[in-house]
This record gives sequence, structure tokens and C-alpha cells, in this order.
Amino acid sequence: MLLDRIARYLYARLGAGYIVAWSVLQLSAAVFVVAAIVLIISSYYDPSVSEVVLIIGGAGVFTMLGVSWALMMQRASFLHLMKWRADPDPSDEATLEAWDLATSLTTRSFRRNSLRVNAIAAVPSVVIIAAVLGLRWEAIFVLLLVCVPTAGYATVLNYSIAEFLMRPLIEEIAARLPERFVFRRTGLPIQKRLLISLPVFTATTAIIVAALITEGGGTDQLLLATAASIVVAIVLSGELTILLSYAITTPIAELRRALSRVQEGDYSVRVPVVSSDDLGELSDDFNQMAQGLAEREQIREAFGTYVDREVADLVLSGQFPAEGVEVEVSIMFCDVPGFTSYAEGAAAQEVVAALNEVFTRTVAVIDRHGGHVDKFLGDGVLAVFGAPEGFADHADRAVAAGLDILAEVNDGGPGLKLHVGINSGRVIAGSIGGSGRLNFSVIGDVVNVASRVESATRRTGDQMLITAATRELMKRPIPLSGRGSIELKGKTEPCDVYAPEPPAATRGQTASWTSSSDEPPGRDGIPAPRTPR
Repeated sequence: MLLDRIARYLYARLGAGYIVAWSVLQLSAAVFVVAAIVLIISSYYDPSVSEVVLIIGGAGVFTMLGVSWALMMQRASFLHLMKWRADPDPSDEATLEAWDLATSLTTRSFRRNSLRVNAIAAVPSVVIIAAVLGLRWEAIFVLLLVCVPTAGYATVLNYSIAEFLMRPLIEEIAARLPERFVFRRTGLPIQKRLLISLPVFTATTAIIVAALITEGGGTDQLLLATAASIVVAIVLSGELTILLSYAITTPIAELRRALSRVQEGDYSVRVPVVSSDDLGELSDDFNQMAQGLAEREQIREAFGTYVDREVADLVLSGQFPAEGVEVEVSIMFCDVPGFTSYAEGAAAQEVVAALNEVFTRTVAVIDRHGGHVDKFLGDGVLAVFGAPEGFADHADRAVAAGLDILAEVNDGGPGLKLHVGINSGRVIAGSIGGSGRLNFSVIGDVVNVASRVESATRRTGDQMLITAATRELMKRPIPLSGRGSIELKGKTEPCDVYAPEPPAATRGQTASWTSSSDEPPGRDGIPAPRTPR
């Protein structure tokens, strides 16, 4: 559209000076429309050229006064928008405020000022027409009646022009809006636009047609044409407005209801495609979108079956750096001691069922404490606390999860027992793999130490051990018993480890936190390796 291209060009070239062009274009459009209306009214009286020029000049002056007053009322808002535009890095709050102001400025201005602007422009113009053409005083009332539909037409036209002129600024603001914000509908509804636009357009058209097909006729002919046009506008345009508004707003309302259900997570919703026009195409596009979202949710659900839910959401969001990140985490390694001997003497179905039962309980505990399962390693589980979601208390979460696993799996589980080793430190977290197959994982010496600490539980007789690094990072300390420094496979330096003390109620009894082995201790009081169960 030509007006749209002009507005974009001027906005790009003038910047903050666009307010001048914005005002000039609105003033020019208003004066042009008033001049056309004056020519239509004057045609009923056969005036001279000089009289027409005088009338147009007078009406134009008062029209400019009315529109200028309205523009002055908008000036403060427009300057506020230009202030936002001059800010190189506006805040989200400032952007939302600017967007609300820009999108509602035209509507609010016309609601507040239209009646006054039309009065400033129409009443003096009618007096000028009557005075210049030498009409009787009662003709003023007929001329004022003519101004009702024609002024309404001029208002609708200027409103539409003002919207076009604001669009480049609104688009610039919209580009900086936050992804999620509370939308408030403050613009003029489509149904109301139709209810206003069609009648005044029909009435004005009827007056123009009457002026073209009649030769003069004076005030009586003008009154007849105006009365007939208003009746036609009310009767015919009213019915047409209802039909058009129903045809346009009903599909839009259906789409809005369907979108609300999609926002609530119902991707099965579909809207009927009841036409082959633009609205029908929009309905079909919505259905295709909903189907795509449903398929994506199915992928997410399937993905979440094989990958931890938080990791699945992170991977699908595309927000995690491809090169990975270095983070501080706590690593938990759980394993079933003596599992090889157990698997040799049990049926395959029994082994799988027992492992699934253990892992079901274990994963539930890990999830509850904010960790995620990195991978299953045969009869073992590697879990991470602190990535991909960062927690300042990741060490406390890991220890609490380990204690709950001992309580829920070892005390009331399917028969298999788990031993737990926990270590904390900095690791590299990222998508590891190649050839199109990736796995979100953590790598680093911290992971290896956690595995070795779990293995050390066979030597200390405990079901759970944590390292000194984990103990130092805990923000909510618990009673711990030192097990001294132990040698770990592949490590040159020994590692200090600790075991959680059993609750007071179970001290002196066989606690779930320590092994129930009756085997004699080895050197330095450390029990000798036990025979796998």
C-alpha cells in the first residue's frame, strides 16, 4: 500500500523528526476530506468558483484547528515514545509500556477527541457555507445533519490513516518485546469497526451519488438525499454489518478459544475449516500447528522416557551451548553389590524385573531431590545434582537423595540392595557423542572418584560413603563418621571418606546405613572383602 510505504520511508529517514511528518500527513488528509465534503454539499447550490474556494478555505482553517488541537493532546505520548526509541537498551518494563502506549494511542485519542474535533471543524464550516451562499438560517440544521455521516466517514478514514502512520514505530517496539508478556486488548474490536464504518460509508456514498445525478436542488434536495442515505445506511448497512461481523469474528473467536486450549496443553484441539478464503486458510494453518505441537509433545514424552525430563527439555529448547560448560556438581554413583552372582542364579525375567523395580524407586528419589539420571550402567546408576539445573545446595541434595535411596530401596525394596558413593567438584557438562548420536553427560575426574568411592563401601562395610569435597560443600551438615583416607584405584593420593551415622533410634542395631556383614575385620579395622551375595 502506498501510504504504508510512505510512512516506513519517512520513519526510517526522519527518526525522531517523524512526529512532524506524522502531524503534516494527518492534517493534509483531514483537509482533503473536508474539501471533498464541501464540494459535495456546494454542488446542491450551484455556487461560483470564488465561493467554493472561500468555503473550502474557511472550512480547511477550522479543520486544521480541530485536528491540531487533537495532535497537541497526543504530543506528550509521542515524545515519550521517541524517548524510548532513543534508548539504546530499554528495559522490558519500558518496552511493554511503550508498546501499550503506541498500540492504544490512536484509539484513545479518537475516543477522547473525535467529538470535539468534529465540532470545531463542522459547526464553523456550516456557518461559513450558509453565509457565503446566502442560505436561510434553517438551512444550517440541514447542513449539520449532512455533517453527521460525512464527519463520521472523515473520522473513520483519518483513524485508519493514523494507524498506518503508527505501524513502523509499533513494529520497532514489538521487535524488542519479551517473549512472554501479559497481553491486554485495548484496540478497537473488528465488530465495532464494522458497525461504525459500513453505515457512515454507505450514507456518504449515497449523498455523493445523489449529488452526481441531480442538478442542484438546493436545501430541500440536500435534505431529501441526506435523509434517504441515512435510512439506507441504517437498514441495509446494519444487516450487512451483522452478516460480515459474524462471518469474520466467529472464526476468529473459534481460533481464540482453540488457542486457549493449546496454551493449557491440549494439542488435540482442532477448529473447523468452514471456508476456502483467508480465514479458512488461517484455520487450516492452526490445525497444522496444533498437529505439529502434538507430535513434538509425543517426541518429548518418548525422549523423556529414555532421557531425564529436565535434560530432554533442555536439549529440545536448543539453549544449551554446544561446546558444554564447566559447572560444580555432586555426582552420585549407585551399584548393586554381588549382582553378577545373583544374575547367574536367577532367570532373566526375574533379573530384569528386580532391576526395574530398584531403578524405579531410585529414579523417583533422585527426581524428588532435583537430580537427574545421567545414565544406567548395567546394575548401576550415575546421577548428577547441579546440572543442567544449577543448585547452590547440590551437595545436600545428593546426600539426602542417597539416604532416601538406602531407606526406600534397601529397607523396603525388592531384595536387591544398593551401595552409594558421592563426590563433588567441577566437571564439564555437555552433549557428548558423534555421528548424530549424542548424550547429555558430565565428564571429569569427579565422576571417576564417585565410582571408586562407591566401590570402597565393600571395604569399609558401609552402604554409603561421601568424600571430603562433598562434606565441605554441604550447607546443611548431618552427623558423619570418618572412615579415614583410603586408596582409590587410579588415584595417587588417598581420599578421605565419611559415612552417615545411623539415626539415634537404630544405633546399636543393624542400621540400613551400614552393611550387616559378620565378616572379620581386615587390617587397620577395615572389614575384609565380603563374598558377593
